[in-house]
Amino acid sequence: MVSAKDLQIKVFADGADMQGILDMYANPDIQGFTTNPTLMRQAGVEDYEKFARELLEKIQDKPVSLEVFADEFDEMERQALKIASWGGNVNVKIPITNTKGEKSAPLIKKLSAQGVVVNVTAMMTLEQVQDVADALDPNTGAIVSVFAGRIADTGIDPVPHMTEALNILKSRPKAELLWASPRELLNIFQADWMGCHIITVTNSLLAKLALVGKDLDEYSRETVEMFYRDASSAGYTL
Repeated sequence: MVSAKDLQIKVFADGADMQGILDMYANPDIQGFTTNPTLMRQAGVEDYEKFARELLEKIQDKPVSLEVFADEFDEMERQALKIASWGGNVNVKIPITNTKGEKSAPLIKKLSAQGVVVNVTAMMTLEQVQDVADALDPNTGAIVSVFAGRIADTGIDPVPHMTEALNILKSRPKAELLWASPRELLNIFQADWMGCHIITVTNSLLAKLALVGKDLDEYSRETVEMFYRDASSAGYTL
């Protein structure tokens, strides 16, 4: 039977709600944090730097990924260096391309050579993984975030895809492969089984860890009980 205690993969909490992040920080099983401009906007964050600095004041002993939000590479670089200066535990998220589809590999190479720990995000293809592997400085740590959940949304099995991405990154032993955008709890175990280093998980998905190992007969009975209770509460008759 699968058990959450057997997991070797590092679980990073993904979100932008300050209290939710701090709740996850209190959980010793959470080993890092990621966020992005979309999550921050959804959480009502109005001042990017104020939010980020407050977060980094509260979390100093675990990695925190913060993303640039420019579209021109010169401005991306300026933002990346500024964000990196906010703390030794900061990973700077750089999108794999800009909105025009222009590759960010030259910028990744430049930042990595300066010792900036980048988290290359929004990646989908193995060609992109190869481009990043070629760009990374072998002496600098990095995170390579492949959006396995979105790949699965297109009908492609993400496990072989991620396995090949892991093989590509063998040339950069300081780079860690991150399974991004999981869709279900099973993805955590899939990512762990295939040797992925990190997976980002939302609070709502993490809450389902309590179900791991649950007796299926009892789970079935509880489901029937739920249907019966809801039908009774609704006052349905035939």
